[in-house]
Amino acid sequence: MKKNRLVPLFLILFILSFLFLTFFSEAKTSSNKQKLNLLLITIDTLRPDRLSCYSSEYLPTPHIDRIAQKGILFKRAFAHVPLTLPSHVSIMLGTIPPYHGVHDNSHFIVRDEFLTLAEHLKSYGYATGAFVGAFPLDSRFGLTQGFDVYDDHYGSKSSQEFSFVERRAEVVVEKAVDWLGKQNRPWFLWIHCFDPHQRYDPPEPFKSEYKDNLYNGEVAYVDFALGQLFDFLKEENLENNTLIIFTADHGESLGEHGESTHGYFAYNSTLWVPLIISFPGATAKEIEDEVCHVDIYPTVCDMLGIKKPPFLQGFSLSPLIKGKKIPKREIYFESLYPYYSRGWAPLKGFIREDEKFIDSPIPEYYNLAQDFRESLNLASSKNLKELKAKLEKIIKEKSYADKIENEPKIDRETQEKLRSLGYVASIQISRKKVFTPKDDLKTLLPYQSMLMKAMGAYHHGRMDEGIKLLKKIIADRKDFDLAYTYLATIYKDQKKFRLAVETLKEGLQNNPNNYKIITTSGIFLTEVGQYDEAINVLQRGLKIIDYDPEIWNYLGIAYWRKKDYDKALAAYQRALALDNDYPIVFNNLGSLYLSIFLKTKEPQKYQKAIESFKRALELDPNYASAYNGLGAAYSQGGNIERAIFCWEKAVELKPDFTFPLYNLGLANLAKGNKQKALDYFNRYKTANYRFLSPREKRELDNLIRKCKESP
Repeated sequence: MKKNRLVPLFLILFILSFLFLTFFSEAKTSSNKQKLNLLLITIDTLRPDRLSCYSSEYLPTPHIDRIAQKGILFKRAFAHVPLTLPSHVSIMLGTIPPYHGVHDNSHFIVRDEFLTLAEHLKSYGYATGAFVGAFPLDSRFGLTQGFDVYDDHYGSKSSQEFSFVERRAEVVVEKAVDWLGKQNRPWFLWIHCFDPHQRYDPPEPFKSEYKDNLYNGEVAYVDFALGQLFDFLKEENLENNTLIIFTADHGESLGEHGESTHGYFAYNSTLWVPLIISFPGATAKEIEDEVCHVDIYPTVCDMLGIKKPPFLQGFSLSPLIKGKKIPKREIYFESLYPYYSRGWAPLKGFIREDEKFIDSPIPEYYNLAQDFRESLNLASSKNLKELKAKLEKIIKEKSYADKIENEPKIDRETQEKLRSLGYVASIQISRKKVFTPKDDLKTLLPYQSMLMKAMGAYHHGRMDEGIKLLKKIIADRKDFDLAYTYLATIYKDQKKFRLAVETLKEGLQNNPNNYKIITTSGIFLTEVGQYDEAINVLQRGLKIIDYDPEIWNYLGIAYWRKKDYDKALAAYQRALALDNDYPIVFNNLGSLYLSIFLKTKEPQKYQKAIESFKRALELDPNYASAYNGLGAAYSQGGNIERAIFCWEKAVELKPDFTFPLYNLGLANLAKGNKQKALDYFNRYKTANYRFLSPREKRELDNLIRKCKESP
């Protein structure tokens, strides 16, 4: 009888256990035969309080709210770095920066030996696709590992400009949906939308509707674009077998603590991020526990029912979703961009429950339960020695055992292994061992603020104001690299090339090993025709970093202009070996092959020129320079109609583009279309006459007279 009485109890326990264990049964698979898909959405520079599922104070975001209404919303999720690249590396590797070694958007890259989330899912049979919105996630930085498709085709623009190359969210979503429609097996799709990043410039009608707060307009626009993605998932019945994870790489200060954007401080305005996890069968729920980016990778593994790699440093959030707890831990964060670029004091810290410690020459401590916006610094009442020791222990225990320092003087083989790229920061500068309050980022904030004001003035056409601010920065802080490069950029835009070069020479004198100033100087010298000096400066930069494709590209241009075609070809080939989807290099390679053809008359060189220009246009269909080059190639091959078509396309894309305007004038004059030729020559004159030499002016005036002559 005792045994019979135990059977019902066992059955009850078994049923309860079964129900508990299968809480995620639908999240793991929509059927026993079908794996769950994974959709990871990362929005750049997104504050949680701008989503109506987090706060009703600012704007409605109905489409993002849709996933929150049938998912788990984490109210206290944090990034580890307030920058795009390192945050995404932490998400994709499940490790913090001291482990993966990527600390800013510049001279770091994902090491090949690390197992990315994409590689891990690929080993389980997943199709993998990534569609990113801007240059900080360019394929050259290494996050391509494990992706069948890594679509970073956002156009061509020099990194010397103030803003990143980007494409709108609708374009990213359209490309991603097109890829989804071709999949016939479980997939992992990562979509990255860059739009909320400054400059804030949403399309209409959002620009007009949110004219008083364009950042909010960008968020509203991204919500609209994602609505198209969510509609597709619903129409294709993919919602029923897809795990959706929605987050941001970091937030945006919007003036809090005196910081206008992000990447400088590490307050919650930039570290706090949204995190929403939605899966089939989920019940809407809000979770207050502190979580972070490195928790995403292990959570995915648990919810897809796959093995977790041993190196992961985060916790699976499945227990929290089930109503359980995860171990208490410190969430590490850092902001090292000012340290790497200017030698200013590093900023590191940790969050543990309601406690936040920021280690800097002027340390900070906040009680987040009472002061989430960090307005009252309690550091003076805390045991700072103990807090610093705790932080040092975190860094020591969480660092990669085989870590290779990304510092100068490393051998070329190690450099190749790291493939670090110096995009917007310097790598070889003199850094202090001990920092004082005068080196603290809070002390130096006025100069960062002046830089942002100068950029704003530039973007709104107030050049003189921008110049004045940048000169003030340089006078006070001769180590501020971006002040020199931005001032030179403004001078270049004003066609004041001598002042641009002089500004950069001053920067080099004050910062002789600053990679950003060195490479910008080499690029500017190339653009103003000082090729020998450009080559010397660029080679100086290559002694610091010899794996930046942009520098190899400009070195190729300088050699090409000097008619040293062999060295130019070698430089371009090196650039493409580092980034084989670089449309600018293919365009320049086309010009090189065309020059070689004109010298040697070798047909294969002509064909290579055509192929190179076409490849540039495949990568960037709106690349006006490539159309101009292709037109020149067709012209040299005797196909004037194709040449005219290409030049007209170039002018359509870039109406003030002087080279195709001049070419169209010549081509139409040769065909006897004098009125058309006159129109193009006049447009060319309007755009470029004041920059021509006396001889060039006479030649242009003669051509215009010919157009006006009677037949």
